[in-house]
Amino acid sequence: MRNLLKVAVLLLTFANCCFAENNLLATISLDEATKQIIEGTYNKVLAAQTEIIDGKAVHVIKVLTPDGRIRYYKIDAETGQLVN
Repeated sequence: MRNLLKVAVLLLTFANCCFAENNLLATISLDEATKQIIEGTYNKVLAAQTEIIDGKAVHVIKVLTPDGRIRYYKIDAETGQLVN
């Protein structure tokens, strides 16, 4: 009975998290977004993090380009598309 109660509490907690208005459950993971940026290039990833911009989860990836410049890429975590 105790285990059943614990499982029920965990399920309710998880369900609440999944249906929250500003959840961070993304369709494109930070790792996938990073691979998308460096795929087919010689860019070196310096940092990557997920931020909330205008109410949306956005992966911000900082890279070092082959010519020595630092560039930031922003990828929409829901669609996987580059954001301006």
